Amino acid sequence: MAYLLAVDQGTTSTRALLLSADLEIKGVAQQEFPQHFPAPGWVEHDPDDLWSSAIETCRKVMAKVGATAQDIAAIGITNQRETTLIWDRATGKPIHRAIVWQDRRTAERCEQLKAEGHEALVAKKTGLLLDPYFSGTKIGAILDSVPGARQQAARGELAFGTVDTFLLWRLTGGRVHATDATNASRTMLCNIHTGEWDDELLEMLNVPRSLLPEIRDSSAYYGETAPELFGSSIAIRGIAGDQQAATVGQACFEPGMMKSTYGTGCFALLNTGETAIHSKNRLLTTIAYQLKGKRTYALEGSIFIAGAAVQWLRDGIKVIESAAEAGPLAETADPEQAVYLVPAFVGLGAPYWDANARGAMFGLNRNTGPREFARAALEAVCYQTHDLMSAMRSDWPGLSATKSVLRVDGGMTASDWTMQRLADILDASVDRPSITETTALGAAYLAGLSAGLCPEPTEFMADWKLERRFTPSLQADTRQRLIAGWQDAVRRTLS
Repeated sequence: MAYLLAVDQGTTSTRALLLSADLEIKGVAQQEFPQHFPAPGWVEHDPDDLWSSAIETCRKVMAKVGATAQDIAAIGITNQRETTLIWDRATGKPIHRAIVWQDRRTAERCEQLKAEGHEALVAKKTGLLLDPYFSGTKIGAILDSVPGARQQAARGELAFGTVDTFLLWRLTGGRVHATDATNASRTMLCNIHTGEWDDELLEMLNVPRSLLPEIRDSSAYYGETAPELFGSSIAIRGIAGDQQAATVGQACFEPGMMKSTYGTGCFALLNTGETAIHSKNRLLTTIAYQLKGKRTYALEGSIFIAGAAVQWLRDGIKVIESAAEAGPLAETADPEQAVYLVPAFVGLGAPYWDANARGAMFGLNRNTGPREFARAALEAVCYQTHDLMSAMRSDWPGLSATKSVLRVDGGMTASDWTMQRLADILDASVDRPSITETTALGAAYLAGLSAGLCPEPTEFMADWKLERRFTPSLQADTRQRLIAGWQDAVRRTLS
């Protein structure tokens, strides 16, 4: 039997899934790894944790299913985006911990670049904003903090990569230094209109071209794994950043189709086809996927804190013992209390892009307790998604409010209460697919497409299956009052 192996390297854990050729999940293995917070607003990962968790979960799921390397037709990789690694080409050893996408240490550098008048250039060429979120300024932070790193880079001794590139390098025994177009589009170094690294951007950010990987299609042959890793070599045939992989897994192949993934953060993507829409509402323009050299674009809204707010309830203030308790607890909250959590723990993403904002809770009284805290944390995700959808409706006139349907995935979508609240706040239908592992599904599909096992996008789109549709039931005046309260809370939080 021909299997597809999907490696889903996320922010807090790594997952490996084996899928059959018809994309049915046969086995899953997952492993969490530590988060490092060396200073306020700084977030790091140990690169060896990313690597070891990827290898171990692959081996575990293969053992669980009883599959050997010869049974696997191809590997697809999907990854946390923007997280930045630099390593020595000769030894393969990273010169610094990975700086995670959530990290804000380069906020001052971004403000300096804005003051110098570079933001318009960055937006025009990359579709991004000057923000610490992206990889470009993180590269500089590593090169400037490690003694001798700039000199090594100038000699061509170092390699940069987002997590996909780092894993690919190690999987292939250092033979392949490449990335796909979706990950490249998140670095602030790639011209998304040409699909190539841009010399003007490299000069602006002082990044040597010698650091950079080759940019390839999302569905393509990338090389073979080193035989000793899994018993024999396996072809690597698909790579995409996690949100783009979820867009593929949700079969959003037509312009106007929209998906939102609720993991540590929340990321909504709207397919805009062959046209790269320049947002007037501080959304990002990104490459949704690249197949056979043809780029498809998307508008993206990024929420930094989604499921992480539930983790904060559990680990930070300890009002729940498990994430699954949040929905049932929120359902019992006092409906008369208008409590709002603005979860700006690491700043606010789209459409505000305020790196210096910090989290705040509003509307507290003597009767406020864990139930209201749980509801506020879950509703914050709904309100933030409403902000994104409103911005997308403005940027994309074809996204009619009466026709809007949001396809959702990620851990938070398991909560029926949260998904119903999301539909109510959005005043739009929310579709939950029968296969919610859409990120891994997208990676597997891209690998299977390259291997000739999976159908073309139009046929794959026809096979997408709905598990449940949530339809809005909230009165219009109540919705408007709740949203107005949220917007007031955000205004009070902005730096």
